[in-house]
Amino acid sequence: MKIHEYQAKQLFRAAGVAVPQGIVAKTPEEAAAAFTTLGGPIAVVKSQIHAGGRGKGTFKEVPAQRGVVLVKSAEEAAQNAKNMLGNTLVTIQTGDEGKQVNTLFVEQGLKIARELYLGIVVDREVGGPVLIMSSEGGMEIEEVAKHSPEKIIAEPFDAVAGLYPYQARKMAYALGFDATAVRSAEKFLPQICKFFVNYDCSMVEINPLILTEDSQLLALDGKVTFDDNALFRHKDVVALRDLNEEDPSEVRAADTGLSYVKLNGNIGCLVNGAGLAMSTMDLIKIHGGEPANFLDVGGGANEDQVTEAFRIILADKNVKAVLVNIFGGIMKCDIIVSALLNAYEKVGFNVPLVVRLEGTNVEIAREMLKASGRDIISATDLTDAAQKVVKSLGA
Repeated sequence: MKIHEYQAKQLFRAAGVAVPQGIVAKTPEEAAAAFTTLGGPIAVVKSQIHAGGRGKGTFKEVPAQRGVVLVKSAEEAAQNAKNMLGNTLVTIQTGDEGKQVNTLFVEQGLKIARELYLGIVVDREVGGPVLIMSSEGGMEIEEVAKHSPEKIIAEPFDAVAGLYPYQARKMAYALGFDATAVRSAEKFLPQICKFFVNYDCSMVEINPLILTEDSQLLALDGKVTFDDNALFRHKDVVALRDLNEEDPSEVRAADTGLSYVKLNGNIGCLVNGAGLAMSTMDLIKIHGGEPANFLDVGGGANEDQVTEAFRIILADKNVKAVLVNIFGGIMKCDIIVSALLNAYEKVGFNVPLVVRLEGTNVEIAREMLKASGRDIISATDLTDAAQKVVKSLGA
C-alpha cells in the first residue's frame, strides 16, 4: 500500500523525522491561505499523486503547468492550484493516461545547500533492511546506479537494534558532511530507519533529502510503501489509503481475496500459485505473447472467486485470449473445473480460452472439460498451453 507525500510527512513528523512545514489544500482558496499561514517569501505547491517525477510532469489540460511549482505570493499559489486541481498530471511514472490531482501540499520554501538521495528497502541477499544514500539527490536512483554506481553507498542495519550511531556517522562522512551535518545525521538517519521497521514498510524513499544552509537534514519528499501483509497491525495507516489512486480492478480483486496486478498485454492469466503465475507469464512472452495480468487465485479458490477472477480479466478490453493454468494440489483439479465451468456459464466468453491442468484428479477434470461441450482449448503442459493461447490470437 502506498500513501501520498503529505501523509508520509505527517507520519515522519510523528516519528521524530525532520520535515519542512506544510499545509494540505484542496481548493485554490485553501492554497492561498496556506501560503499566507506559512509566512515566508516563497512556498512550493505540490501535486499529490502516487507517482514520481511530479516536478517534471505536465498537465493534459494545461500543458505549461508543472506538477510542483515555486510560488512567491498567495495569488500565485491560488492560480497554480486552479491549474492543478481536478486536472490530469502526466509524469514518467504515470504513463500517458496520467493521474487526476485532487489534493495539493503547500510547503515552506527553504534555502538548500545540498540535495541527497535516501532510500530504505529490504535486501533479500543481506537478509534485512538496507539504508541507501547518494550525493545525487533529485535524480532517479536507477540512472545513478547505471551511470555513477560509485556515488551510491549502502549500509545494512539490524531490524531490532536499528541503525547504530557509528553507522550514521559512517554514511555522513562518506557523503562529505561537516561536523554540524554529521550531528544532524546521527539523529535523522536512525529515526528514519526506526520508522521503516516500526511501520512494516517495504520501501521508504526521500528524494531529495536536503541539507539546509545551517547543515540540518530535512525530508523534502516522502514516498512510503507498506507491506500489505502487515497492515492489520497499522489501522492508522489503513485509514490513509486513497482508493482513487489504485487500479479499480486490483482493488476489486483484493476484496475478493485474489492477488491481481494489471499489465499491458492481451492474454489474460488465471493461475493458482504466485510462482506458477510468474512462470506462466514468462512462457507466454517466450512464445511471442504478452500477459495482460498477474492473477493468483491461491490454493483454495472457490467458485465465487474463480467467477470473479474471470469477470476481472474479461473487464480488461485489451484481453483477447485467456490462459488458465492450474496445478491441483490442495485444490483438486475436478473441483477447479467444476468452478470454471460454472463461471463460464455465469460470465460468458467471447475470447479463446485455453486450459492446462495438472495434479490431483487431473484425468477426471480433463474428462469433465471434454464432456462439457464448451469451446475450451485443452493443453497438455505449460509450454503447449502458452503456444496454443498465442496461436489463438492469430499470431
